[in-house]
Amino acid sequence: MASSMMSLASAPARASVSTPDLHKGKVKLGSSDVSLVFGKEGMAKQFARASMAVAVTPSRFEGVTMAPPDPILGVSEAFKADTSDLKLNLGVGAYRTEELQPYVLEVVKKAESLMLERGENKEYLPIEGLAAFNKATAELLFGAGNQVIQEQRVATVQGLSGTGSLRLAAAFIERYFPGAKVLISAPTWGNHKNIFNDARVPWSEYRYYDPKTVGLDFEGMISDLKAAPDGSFILLHGCAHNPTGIDPTPAQWEKIADVIQEKNHIPFFDVAYQGFASGSLDEDASSVRLFAARGIELLVAQSYSKNLGLYAERIGAINVVCSSPDAAVRVKSQLKRIARPMYSNPPIHGAKIVANIVGDPTLFNQWKDEMQMMAGRIKSVRQKLYDSLSAKDKSGKDWSFVLQQIGMFSFTGLNKAQSDNMTDKWHVYMTKDGRISLAGLSSAKCEYLADAIIDSFHNVK
Repeated sequence: MASSMMSLASAPARASVSTPDLHKGKVKLGSSDVSLVFGKEGMAKQFARASMAVAVTPSRFEGVTMAPPDPILGVSEAFKADTSDLKLNLGVGAYRTEELQPYVLEVVKKAESLMLERGENKEYLPIEGLAAFNKATAELLFGAGNQVIQEQRVATVQGLSGTGSLRLAAAFIERYFPGAKVLISAPTWGNHKNIFNDARVPWSEYRYYDPKTVGLDFEGMISDLKAAPDGSFILLHGCAHNPTGIDPTPAQWEKIADVIQEKNHIPFFDVAYQGFASGSLDEDASSVRLFAARGIELLVAQSYSKNLGLYAERIGAINVVCSSPDAAVRVKSQLKRIARPMYSNPPIHGAKIVANIVGDPTLFNQWKDEMQMMAGRIKSVRQKLYDSLSAKDKSGKDWSFVLQQIGMFSFTGLNKAQSDNMTDKWHVYMTKDGRISLAGLSSAKCEYLADAIIDSFHNVK
């Protein structure tokens, strides 16, 4: 359209040499040629009317409304706009150093250097992803000697980190288990609901968090799992529950597995923090391995954003443990069928990083050391925050729940108004459900954060 206007506007200038009474021309409007015949004055009027018509034409997208800001990523945007020197971003779950700077693991740098030295190409991966990555990630999750691995009963497909892996599994559920409901914990990671909504998979919540104890409502959870329709999918956090940081004990996991078996439910684990919660890859995978050892068919979505710091690489996987190798082959074929029109095939860079690190004993041991370092720093600030809260708060309130939680998050128990006070008065940015990311906290800021929490808890209702 712009080129059409330029042709019309410049026509009188070119015609001024011969000054004919009438001008003929053909202009391109969209995909059609339009012939115009009019005089000099008529040309100006036609052009003005055409310009006005274009200006007032309503957009075909007038019915598209403004989407609300993401409740987690929007925190970072607000943080960036704050000019205060006191500001503290505890919203997004990304590891920071003691100086509150992003951290790239040394073992990741070494793995990338090896990739450059080898001169590896950038050819397309198969739909299911890098074979070496899929093998490494399944063995990391279940253990290389696990029966489900040895019997080839695990269908593993590389996904776009945890979110993409969950979304792929949700599409699989919608297609092959029509009408089945997914039960998710109350509360849970905010994107879980979005994923199942977009996949048109019905969901409901089971009780998990007890605000009175700032702990696990285990009896409520068990009751809700028992009341759910037989054959429901139960979304479980493998370790370091997000947002609460509250995990079941080993004995409680056994009871959860009992109920799931009795009701013929299908457990669906979200494992985003293996090795990053306790510092031990095996300990953080114990819940998943418990269910696999019982012969229960299950799904597991994995992410390497946290434990390898590969946030931007979008590297993860969906694993489906089946009762037979034949079923695993068929399930994998259908996961690939779903992935093909969705994103065709996954990216290679992050997959090679993981495969190179897990497959090299030296790099693998270095990774475990760095994970223990990161987990240790979070445990350290968790302890210091608890010490600061206990020392500063003279009301006698028990803050021990801070120590009982695990992983990068702490569920403070603050409500929305109190969380708003944290931001508006203290420049502490967090999600409105009261969750803070201890990975974004430094030892030097613990006392300041304790002051903000105590003020918000006691002075804002």
